[in-house]
Amino acid sequence: MTKISLGRRAALGLAATSMLPRLGHTQGTWPDRPITFVVSFPPGGSTDVSARLVAPGLGELLGKPIVIENRGGAGGNIAMGYVARATPDGYTFLVASSVFVVNASLYRSAPYDPFRDFVTVGTLSASPNVVCVRTDSPIKSLPELIALAKADPERFNYASPGIGTTPHLAGEVLKLRTGMPMTHVPFQGGGPAVQAILANTVEVIVAAQGTVATQLQSGQLRVLAQTGATRSPDMPDAPTLEELGIKDAVSETFNAVYAPAATPRPIVARMAAAILDVLKSPELQVKFRAAGVPVAPEGADGLQARVAREVPMWRNVIQQSKIVAE
Repeated sequence: MTKISLGRRAALGLAATSMLPRLGHTQGTWPDRPITFVVSFPPGGSTDVSARLVAPGLGELLGKPIVIENRGGAGGNIAMGYVARATPDGYTFLVASSVFVVNASLYRSAPYDPFRDFVTVGTLSASPNVVCVRTDSPIKSLPELIALAKADPERFNYASPGIGTTPHLAGEVLKLRTGMPMTHVPFQGGGPAVQAILANTVEVIVAAQGTVATQLQSGQLRVLAQTGATRSPDMPDAPTLEELGIKDAVSETFNAVYAPAATPRPIVARMAAAILDVLKSPELQVKFRAAGVPVAPEGADGLQARVAREVPMWRNVIQQSKIVAE
């Protein structure tokens, strides 16, 4: 369990106490029972891991346990639709990946609106997407892959964790920016996509860093490029797309916490402050990084700015690539 220093606990307690007159009697006692984090994917993925890593420290800091409830399905829509309609009393929060900024444009009948139905609480983690091949592949660089694909347009396909995931969209951005022909092969999650490239079913995979962390460490996969704005410290030899001359192609897979829109703002503020406080723990940061999902403590305002930026960005990519999910 992540330990919270007495100084930080006292500081947060004073901040919370200052909110009490605005909270009212019922809200002022928050939380007086367990809080549920509804995770948009099944156990084991980066979203679930991020929620479970932060939950013990939050429970200790807030004085009530954080219960993880996985509601996977429909590309994250089941959980997002559920929390959008949950009672906004501060006891139900959503933990979602980047699908939060994608699905409203991807699905014709998405069960939520990212701006109307939710308020941002805080980002937990973020990692670049990576373009990888097997280490026994003769392809050593992304420019080489692009040249080979253009010379033989029917040759290459690439695996992703599914339609509309940020790795899929990152692959489509790469195709749009370079004119590289490559067929998308979606899988039901990162695990099956990784197994496909290891089995030589596909020659290329685009995935979040955390999805392929084990295979990179074991030497089964080679990174050709990463989609972050700067090089990841865990992949210092892998160039960014910008370094390779591919502009306007930065993307990350991020995991964040949201609350139903009508949740009292003092409660949202207290949860947001608690998340930022817990993410300061060096021990917890090591655990996040080991899982391939480095912490990204943006806070509520930073997450709100990210959502405002990425919803239209991905809508444009979806429209240009003519991607539709039912």
